[in-house]
Amino acid sequence: MRGGGPSVLGIVLAGGEGKRLMPLTADRAKPAVTFGGTYRLVDFVLSNLVNAGILRICVLTQYKSHSLDRHITTTWRMSSLLGNYVTPVPAQQRLGPRWYLGSADAILQSLNLIHDERPEYVAVFGADHVYRMDPRQMLAQHVESGAGVTVAGIRVPRAQSSSFGVISAGPDGQTVRRFLEKPADPPGLADDPEQVFASMGNYVFTTKALIEALQRDAEDEHSVHDMGGSILPQLTERGEAQLYDFSANHVPGETSRDRGYWRDVGTLDAYYDAHMDLIAERPAFNLYNRSWPIYTHSGQLSPARFNAGGIAGESIISAGCLIRGQVTRSVLSPGVVVDPGAVVQGSVLHDNVHIGRGAVVRGAVLDKNVDVPPGATIGVNPDRDVELYTVSQGGVIALGKGQRVS
Repeated sequence: MRGGGPSVLGIVLAGGEGKRLMPLTADRAKPAVTFGGTYRLVDFVLSNLVNAGILRICVLTQYKSHSLDRHITTTWRMSSLLGNYVTPVPAQQRLGPRWYLGSADAILQSLNLIHDERPEYVAVFGADHVYRMDPRQMLAQHVESGAGVTVAGIRVPRAQSSSFGVISAGPDGQTVRRFLEKPADPPGLADDPEQVFASMGNYVFTTKALIEALQRDAEDEHSVHDMGGSILPQLTERGEAQLYDFSANHVPGETSRDRGYWRDVGTLDAYYDAHMDLIAERPAFNLYNRSWPIYTHSGQLSPARFNAGGIAGESIISAGCLIRGQVTRSVLSPGVVVDPGAVVQGSVLHDNVHIGRGAVVRGAVLDKNVDVPPGATIGVNPDRDVELYTVSQGGVIALGKGQRVS
């Protein structure tokens, strides 16, 4: 870690299939999915770690990892002179001919990374959330408390608890008393009975405690070998787990509106809604914070161009786009072409999507290289859309990479 602080190794868990985000994950791991025009989901956690001076990071991958591996190796190049790196680490089957059994097993099978670096602490973070966070503040609490693990928690409505791991803290507000995996009816917080602390999937471990917990877990034949479902409950029972309240975290350049923003974009509806958060006059999440930037690499492209009366409003238009039609409340990735007379409303278009002359696209997410023919419609006839495309519970229409439009 920069600045003479404690030595920290970053481990990013990026091996999930992302089934709920299909068809966007049909050809890539969820952390590699495009977000906000030019970013990949993994860029958010990596930017948070790097901005905090955690400059040695291993990204554990497994499913459909080519796109993710390529992005990390071409984008996240650190200073080898200083010994810094961000490196993808595929499943290596070091403990036998098997894939990872869960996130805890992924780290167990990768303990050589920890033994090689010999850090004092290990930051284990998830790879597919949209947020800004300064991990140094969480690390400082962890060091001061002397805990085996500190888990970041965010307040969410109690009605949503079945979607998260729920953390119940003791009277001191920090010692984790119970960890409940997706409970139906958990107790609310003392100061707000209608809220609970949900785990953000971000952990800081004292290295010795992590290694011992992983070894105990490996010997438990009934374990699911998951960080949230196995390791955290184990350390909670031993009195070694602490809660870090995400609402106490501050990053430079934050606004009153986007402070404390965190979104799990694991479903099409959540993914779509998070994009809509970007485009308001005062966005719920501000991509333009230069004091705590989100890093990526989008290639060498010409600026976006508007011709033939093309217009865009309340939208993000990336480099290389050519707009000749009408775009409103949408996010366009590099290389999108919107032909004359075409209308794009409330949609998310990935790289090199082509919207033909007079076509209409509403409320849709189109993965890269989708070609919408002249005069075609998406989001106009709901019954037809359900027959032809993936439609989420909330009505978002999604087309996979290169999918043909009828």
